[in-house]
Amino acid sequence: MMHTRFFSAIFVLGIGLALAAAPAHAAGDTEAKVQLCAACHGQTGVSTDPKTIPPIWGQQQSYLMKQLRDFRSGERASAIMSPIAKGLDEGDLRKIAAYFAAKTWPARQASAKAPTPPKGIAQCQACHQPNFEGGMPAPRLAGLSYEYLVAAMRAFAAEERTNNLDMPKFMHALTERERDAIARYLAAL
Repeated sequence: MMHTRFFSAIFVLGIGLALAAAPAHAAGDTEAKVQLCAACHGQTGVSTDPKTIPPIWGQQQSYLMKQLRDFRSGERASAIMSPIAKGLDEGDLRKIAAYFAAKTWPARQASAKAPTPPKGIAQCQACHQPNFEGGMPAPRLAGLSYEYLVAAMRAFAAEERTNNLDMPKFMHALTERERDAIARYLAAL
């Protein structure tokens, strides 16, 4: 645990120094700034650790913008993302969100048989859309890793993640077993 925090701190310091040391002419260069994101979120849209780092290529622009703002304001906490977002102005956030939203969601090999929708999944479709590819203002859930999904749902249920007023209520209404089934279903899409 101590080693993880140490390496996370070193990584964040490195990203911060890279942002600060960027040449003045590159200050408005979106491409240069989004390259920093590739260190974790991947060069091709596949993150370096899908269990804990979600893909952001092809994610909903409004959702990306909200998360970046929340990381910057501290409404959503992350030892890595918060310091990075705090170093970006509103214009940077808009450009970065638009850049990643315009990319294609990373293709995965489809499963042979469509999974059976679990109990409680219908409530998710109102915001995340019938195919779970997201839409205003909700993110895409289809194809995120099981581990990432179940951790996010657990954090909302435990009110550890509070940057969405509706999600804690929805997650409280589900049992841990139902949340697990929903995460497995969404990950298989």
